[in-house]
Amino acid sequence: MLHKLLTVTSKPERIGIGIMSGTSVDGVDVAIVSVRGSGEELTYRQLAFDTVDIPQALRQQIFKQFNPEESSVDKLCSLNVEIGQLFSTAARTVVEKAGLRIEDIDFIGSHGQTIYHIPVDQHDTGLVKSTMQIGEASVLAEVFQCPVVSDFRVRDMAAGGEGAPLVPYVDHLLFRSDTENIALQNIGGIGNVTYLPKGGTTSDVIAFDTGPGNMIMDEAMNILTQGKSLFDKNGELAAEGTVHHGILKEWMDHPYFTLPVPKSTGRELFGAAFTRKLVDRMLEMGLSKADILATVTMFTAITIADQTKQFLPGEIDTLVVSGGGAYNATLLRFLMELGGFAVKTQEDLGFSSESKEAVAFAILANETLFGVPNNLPTATGAARQVVLGKLTV
Repeated sequence: MLHKLLTVTSKPERIGIGIMSGTSVDGVDVAIVSVRGSGEELTYRQLAFDTVDIPQALRQQIFKQFNPEESSVDKLCSLNVEIGQLFSTAARTVVEKAGLRIEDIDFIGSHGQTIYHIPVDQHDTGLVKSTMQIGEASVLAEVFQCPVVSDFRVRDMAAGGEGAPLVPYVDHLLFRSDTENIALQNIGGIGNVTYLPKGGTTSDVIAFDTGPGNMIMDEAMNILTQGKSLFDKNGELAAEGTVHHGILKEWMDHPYFTLPVPKSTGRELFGAAFTRKLVDRMLEMGLSKADILATVTMFTAITIADQTKQFLPGEIDTLVVSGGGAYNATLLRFLMELGGFAVKTQEDLGFSSESKEAVAFAILANETLFGVPNNLPTATGAARQVVLGKLTV
């Protein structure tokens, strides 16, 4: 396998797979890319992309591990391998659908499934800054017989960072502009923004988590439909409702929104327990389902507009939205009403909103194989640039 690693890095063009399962746990994203070069000289082509469903029983088990009161070490141990097997099956499926062979794959970058993320030391509980992503990379390495880079976040945390966000390094490589200030807003379970000032270098990039993305909207839909619908397709129900601005002002008092950047967050702050309180409160106030969805959708839009206004040093010329939120027409409309800037999607630029993060982890893995530092201290708070990930060969 070490011989294969040397062979892979000597190739002028490499075929890699990026695998991503986000905080929403709504599917395994698999992107297949062809990559040339590394660092500022890197170019890539997307060869294939698909999202493979996560079986509902497995999804329920994963959600139990998010809750310290339900998590168990034996199930966590087992899930690490089960998710590795799921990733392997998903990757093999996409490879075959693309008309490729397992032997064609030169490397894999797997983000894993985040189980818990503690971005800063918690002195009141004694918990130290740490993060856990599972999905055993050895399973992927055995199935594909190629180098696998995984567990990207912990090296940044060891260097003093929060381990997130990591995609801004790739954003800089692919989207930097000499003529525009670009903000790239990913709206997955959590929202995160990357700011690329025109003509800037990696040291000028600013990135951080803006707060909830789809997470609260999805959980609210789950609660209101008693599990029959897991998300508000295209924001259709929210479009029928009326936003309750009074309660939004209360929600914006959450301490996360005044924390300085760089910062990151997750399900630990804005997950099911948080959403249940919001929904129960609105039901007590007599809000309809549509009004509740409209209000939580506006909450995501307002947090994005507020956080970019507070913490970005310059005006935004264009906000480019990716992730599942890019397909929520009501959310995009709210953003356009609030922002005062052009709102585009990845598709408007010839890219894919769905595949962006999976592509990013393939590119991050490529950089790791070449020993190129691939975190951005301005985004994560790390003391220095480091090479991310653990290599399984």
